[in-house]
Amino acid sequence: MQRPDFNISEVNKIIRGRRSQFIAQFKENDPVDDSIIEEILENATWAPTHKLTEPWSFTVFTGEGLKKFADFQADLYKERATKNGNFIEATYEKFKESPLKASHIIAIKMKRDLKANLPVMEEIAAVAMAVQNMYLTAVAHGLAAYWGTGGPTFWPEAKPWFGLAEEDMLMGFFYVAKPSTDNWPAGKRKPFAEKTEWVRE
Repeated sequence: MQRPDFNISEVNKIIRGRRSQFIAQFKENDPVDDSIIEEILENATWAPTHKLTEPWSFTVFTGEGLKKFADFQADLYKERATKNGNFIEATYEKFKESPLKASHIIAIKMKRDLKANLPVMEEIAAVAMAVQNMYLTAVAHGLAAYWGTGGPTFWPEAKPWFGLAEEDMLMGFFYVAKPSTDNWPAGKRKPFAEKTEWVRE
């Protein structure tokens, strides 16, 4: 295979222009085409992965599937919170309503290949890099997107619903929608030099 000819200025622009945009910035009732979501997921699979374990796995909720996800997380929250004595009606309603404002919600899952005998950190890192590819692809399409770890992300009882075994991890949810405005969020980062040490000899 011949070495690809990349446009570094475009690469830099996409990486440095990536932003998280949240539900308040979503354009509702104007879904993203499934083919773009498929492209986002295809690019996710090209993340680095040690021993080619490809530990990422996805569940995509859209259409009526968004309501199915919303009802699941709201009902599980109610069950857990009632048991612990800290149920909040407003939180329950948020769990039921917020997902319906997205075009697609992609559950981010890490499934371990125990035969590969890799440190769990490497598998988590591989999935995180897959999500970065998703972010960059969404941004290139001008979409609003964010990766959140709220709701059932850290609730052990949620694992079976997502087809996860005990050794696997639910790593949050990637929300995608068209943005409600053409205004792009400003970004801010500290200079890399402040966090970099060079050893030359």
